[in-house]
Amino acid sequence: MRVGLVGFAGSGKSTVFEWLTGARSNPAKVLHEGQVGVAQVPDERVDWLSAHFRPKKTTYATLELVDTPGLSVSERKDNPKRLNILRTADGLLVVLAAFSGDPVAEFRNFQNELLFADLEIVANRIEKLQAQLKKPRPAKEKENDQKELELLHRIAGALESGQTSAGLQLSEEQEKQVRSFQLFTLKRTMAFLNIGEDRLGQPPPPELTALCQHIVQAPVKLEVELAELPEAEREEFMRGLGLSGFSRERVIRDIFRGMGMIVFLTVGEDECRAWPVPAGTTAVEGAAEIHTDLAQGFVRAEVVPFEEFKKHGSMKECKAKGVYRLESKTYVIQDGDIMHILANR
Repeated sequence: MRVGLVGFAGSGKSTVFEWLTGARSNPAKVLHEGQVGVAQVPDERVDWLSAHFRPKKTTYATLELVDTPGLSVSERKDNPKRLNILRTADGLLVVLAAFSGDPVAEFRNFQNELLFADLEIVANRIEKLQAQLKKPRPAKEKENDQKELELLHRIAGALESGQTSAGLQLSEEQEKQVRSFQLFTLKRTMAFLNIGEDRLGQPPPPELTALCQHIVQAPVKLEVELAELPEAEREEFMRGLGLSGFSRERVIRDIFRGMGMIVFLTVGEDECRAWPVPAGTTAVEGAAEIHTDLAQGFVRAEVVPFEEFKKHGSMKECKAKGVYRLESKTYVIQDGDIMHILANR
């Protein structure tokens, strides 16, 4: 899962990137191609399984985060180019300067930038298709071009009126037609409220929750400063602020889930591992994540929910208690499923 960190200049986006990934921000790299950092997704289930099996290797799910140039409020002509670094990202995390200004207005402005960037892509494609349709070509190709053109006109109309592509509720076939354009308004978008001390303990503004379904928040600058203090002094400051701990691990988990991701687990003496997959992934698709041979030769999946395994302590006991299941290719993986794939090779 690749998540693009985006926002206006001054939102603290690069500080958030460093806080989440532990990587040092490189302004030159950010400006030209985006900077990639990796955040390990904390998971108490993997901790428990690793302690239980004592494997040679323990592997957690990860998030790949891409820092990008801050967008400009005044020089908007460069914003589409800066955003284009993230066309291949799976989702967007919009960093909002909630320590100053109006995060709701900032999020609305950012949505407008996405609409503008997508409209530019769609308009360019419409122009090319119209030119193609004037040339002599096979009837089937012309028919396909005409269908695409009609769909793109529909999308352009929505974008021009301030609606996102997602709001059009495109069919699966239509989404396939426009997938290569990597439209921002079809990507999952979350808001990150970069708050100051004055907003500690406060919920996100209701106006923002109406605009964005998935919101995370943290006092990033404050936590960075607290982490640099001697332990005794830090604990005293945190008590005074009403903070019981740092929020980084919670935020990473919330971003992972907010991006529609779950994990299935594989266990054993060699490795205990969390495999990140989008919610709705089937057993055979999960098998392909492990190895394509397992998907091609898939016979069935042995499945035990983590909580049941933890409760009973072994696969043998899970079988005895009736919580061990055999599932087919079409089984939809649930978060925390421990799976063993049986396949013909």
